[in-house]
Amino acid sequence: MNEFRRTLLLVVLMMSLLMLFDKWRVYHGESSLLAPHPAARAVVAPQAASAVVNNAPPVAAAATAASDAASAVVALPIEDVTIQTDVVKAKLTTLGADLIDLDLLKYQDVDNHSEIWRQIKGLVGIHDVVPPKADVKVFDTSDSQFYAAQTGLTGLVGRDALKHGVMRLASTERTLADGKNELAVRFESPEIDGVQLVKTYTFHRGSYAIDVTHQVVNHSGAPIAPDLYLQLVRDGRVPPGGYFSGPSSYTGPSVYTEGSFHKISFSDIDKGKEKGVIDPKATSQNGWIAMIQHYFSSAWILPPDTARSYSVGRYDAGIHGQTTYFTALYTPVGTIAPGASQTLKATLFAGPQEEQLLAPLAPNLEQVKDYGLLKIIAQPLFWLLSKIHLVIGNWGWSIVALVFLLKIAFYGLNANAYRSMAKMKAVNPRIQELNVRYKDNPQQKQQEIMKIYREEKVNPLGGCLPILIQMPIFIALFTVLTSSAEMRGAPWLGWIHDLSIMDPYAILPILMTATSLLQVSLQPTPADPMQAKMMWLMPLAFSAALFSFPAGLTLYWVTNNTLTIVQQWLINRQINGPKDKAPKVSDAKIVKG
Repeated sequence: MNEFRRTLLLVVLMMSLLMLFDKWRVYHGESSLLAPHPAARAVVAPQAASAVVNNAPPVAAAATAASDAASAVVALPIEDVTIQTDVVKAKLTTLGADLIDLDLLKYQDVDNHSEIWRQIKGLVGIHDVVPPKADVKVFDTSDSQFYAAQTGLTGLVGRDALKHGVMRLASTERTLADGKNELAVRFESPEIDGVQLVKTYTFHRGSYAIDVTHQVVNHSGAPIAPDLYLQLVRDGRVPPGGYFSGPSSYTGPSVYTEGSFHKISFSDIDKGKEKGVIDPKATSQNGWIAMIQHYFSSAWILPPDTARSYSVGRYDAGIHGQTTYFTALYTPVGTIAPGASQTLKATLFAGPQEEQLLAPLAPNLEQVKDYGLLKIIAQPLFWLLSKIHLVIGNWGWSIVALVFLLKIAFYGLNANAYRSMAKMKAVNPRIQELNVRYKDNPQQKQQEIMKIYREEKVNPLGGCLPILIQMPIFIALFTVLTSSAEMRGAPWLGWIHDLSIMDPYAILPILMTATSLLQVSLQPTPADPMQAKMMWLMPLAFSAALFSFPAGLTLYWVTNNTLTIVQQWLINRQINGPKDKAPKVSDAKIVKG
């Protein structure tokens, strides 16, 4: 039974290490070891930009078909305009008045590996000239990525240029001026058979939410009833990055409707599975669409109680040699009488997945933050961590405080486990002697071992249950700390300037290794020499895997190890008593058979 207990414990530790290693692989953009590999994505030759797939509006490709169609109506130049506020720098194009590039000025891409080498070289007197860090991009239509936000009108026969044509830039302001809180950028389409679309982007100081209004003006002699589409399009490439600036376990489209949140991956769209999730004919009065990647998201949000339908799919027209995917919202503009106009408002969010920013914009918008399979545990953990942060004001110390609270919550469970392990350690010499005495009689040996367990009231499985219960919590906390944009650039103290990347001097990983080995020394030595070696090798392997993990997670582990050691030492002292006193475990001698 003793060997069975240790074997079970070893299996639990090995499986936990495998799961964490798998998360590490996925975190760096590699495929999961525990999931089937997605089917290879076929690259389809580009087709005319006016083609419609799944009734979706046309993608804004770099093809000339769309611009030619617009030019047939009125000759307008395709030009880009750059807009800057205190938190974003955006680029809009007159082709469809699309938002084609957006930099987050408060967030920089982190190449953690290069940064560590730079700091190490600095310690020995080698100082490199460090180029400025690039801002994180949400939207990007460069050669490395195609990712844009688009809108337009459908349902107007003979007026396809209003779907995605060239518009005229009608505003002059480019930068949010000091003392102002808003910056409006206005685009006007040419009048197509008496119908005109006016699109206005309104940027706000300190905000990643952009108000987008669409005014449809009817100067024709007949009523019109167009639909407005809002979509997010991107190819399937994941943005490159350094350690822990790469993707999370999910990158792709998502839809929230009627209280249900759906993630439809690129590979599922390739297989046509989106048709079983999203019905483009179904209507709803609530919901939103989003495109998710690690730490950051974009989302289209309509006002409450606005009729809408959804579509998710792919364009056969390739951009930059890549298949392009979309998630779209459709809403009826309503019947517009001759000489009248109608205005529809929408919100475009493009920024970090910080729950305090997302929650006020739309119900359950914070679900774009990818917690994975342990979401039911991860969400309450982050809620508790954020409440602690409101009091302490530092995410690093908030993690330390969270560990204290978890230790208090599991004190009784852990105390029973440590008492069981301490008793196991006390009776271990007697069991070792039985292993020698009855090495040729395993049945008799097992009977004698069970007799000792009964006499000393030792439960050989007593130390496994707390580990089985707490391991999902640790893995969920791993997800919280590696998925929360709040940790990006968040300092702790001294040399830790960013809890979302690894410790640049490996101080926390070294402390984690030392405390893990000290924990092993407090546990009973297995009778099997191989198991005994594995008990020492496991912390080393575990620590090696965690060496490149975010400093926030390593801080959690060091704090947890330290508190565990203190608790184990106190309980061992309670059971065994001071060194100059006899142990409480019976020292009854083994009767020779």
